[in-house]
Amino acid sequence: MQLHGLIHQFPKEIKVVIIAFISVLSIGFYGGLSFVNTTTSMQVKGIETHYLGNEDDEEAIDMKFKKSEREILTVVHNHMLSLSVIFLLLSLILSTTSINKKLKYFLMVEPFLSIVFTFGGIYFLWKGFTWVKYIIIISGFFMTLSFVVSTLSIIYQILFSKKR
Repeated sequence: MQLHGLIHQFPKEIKVVIIAFISVLSIGFYGGLSFVNTTTSMQVKGIETHYLGNEDDEEAIDMKFKKSEREILTVVHNHMLSLSVIFLLLSLILSTTSINKKLKYFLMVEPFLSIVFTFGGIYFLWKGFTWVKYIIIISGFFMTLSFVVSTLSIIYQILFSKKR
C-alpha cells in the first residue's frame, strides 16, 4: 500500500478533522511547554531543582522539595504513555504526506527515542544521576522540534501543497 502523498487524496472532511486535531493537540502541547517553562525556566538547573528540590539553598525564592517516588513514577508513566499515543497518531498522519522520505522517517521515529531519553532521564536524574539533565534538555529539544516540524508539515500539505 502506497501511503506517500495519500493526504492529497483525502476528502475535505478528513482534512478538516486532521487540521482540527492538529490545532487542539498543539494547544495542549504548547500549554505543556509553558508549564515546563514556568516550573524549570527551561534551564538545566531548573530541571534539577524541579525534581530534586532546593531545600539546601537558603537564598531560594521558591522552596521546592524532592519529588516522592510516587510523584516521579506518575510523571514518567503518564508522559510516556500519552506522548507515545500523540506521536503515534502524528506519525500515522505524517506517513501520508509527500514530504522528503528521509525527513519523514526521522520525524516519525525520533520522538519515540526522545520520549525514552527525556522521561527515562528524569527518572535517572531523580535517582541521583545528575549528569542526565543535559540529555533531558537535548532530547526535550528534539521532541519539541519534531512536533513543530511534523505539525507544520501536515498543515502545509493539507492547505498549500498539491498532489505530486
